[in-house]
Amino acid sequence: MPKLTTFYDGGCPLCSREIAHYRKIDREGRIHWVDITQEADALASAGLDLPSAMRRLHVQESDGRLLSGVDAFVAIWQRLPRWHLLAGVVTGLRLTRPLEWGYQRFAERRFKRRCEEGACVLD
Repeated sequence: MPKLTTFYDGGCPLCSREIAHYRKIDREGRIHWVDITQEADALASAGLDLPSAMRRLHVQESDGRLLSGVDAFVAIWQRLPRWHLLAGVVTGLRLTRPLEWGYQRFAERRFKRRCEEGACVLD
């Protein structure tokens, strides 16, 4: 499976823990991990701006397609040992829409809280 680039918010504690877990099990190096708080310049080559990237998890497929939210998680899971089973369940049972609804609510709250705590870096 071709390499995937994942753009994540390394300043988000929960996000960072989850990505650290994925990185640990990505022993074959199928995913290129980009912390956008450290490598914001990498966003331009993907056609992303910092505000958009901070609001949702994004991945870029090797063919250039951008995915975000639950679709991005599914793309990550498809490349990880054992997690590919979850990706199959989510897509097979057509759970992406209801999960996207939940993810959107989480992302909005996470981002709002981060800005309230003075860690909003969108300027």
